[in-house]
Amino acid sequence: MAEKCTCGGNCTLVFPCSGSSDVGELADRIARRMTKEGIGKMFCLAGIGAHIDGMIESTKSAGRIISIDGCPVSCAKKTLEHAGFKPESYNLKDYGFQKGKTAVDDGAVEKMLKYISKENE
Repeated sequence: MAEKCTCGGNCTLVFPCSGSSDVGELADRIARRMTKEGIGKMFCLAGIGAHIDGMIESTKSAGRIISIDGCPVSCAKKTLEHAGFKPESYNLKDYGFQKGKTAVDDGAVEKMLKYISKENE
C-alpha cells in the first residue's frame, strides 16, 4: 500500500539542493526554516533521486512541491523533474546569491522566505 504524504496529504513539500557550497547550505537552511515555521515540510531529495517508492508516493500526494537550488546547475529541480514532478522552482542565483560569495546567515534566509511567501500570495 502506498504511503500518503506524511503531513496529511495536500501539503507543501520542500526539496533543497543542500549542496556542499555556501549556497547549498543556504538552500538547506531556508527549507529547514520553512519546516520550523509550518510553511512547508522539508523532504528528502536523495530519496527521490533513488526512486524510493514511499517517498515518490508521498511526493505525488503533495499539494505543492518546491525546489530550492543554490546555483545554476539546478540539481534539486532536475532531480524532481527526472522523477516526473514539476516543482515550483527557486534558484538562489536569481535572487542575487552567488556560489562562493554568499554569507549564510539569518538575513539571507529571511530574504528568501520573503520572496517565496510574496510569490505565493
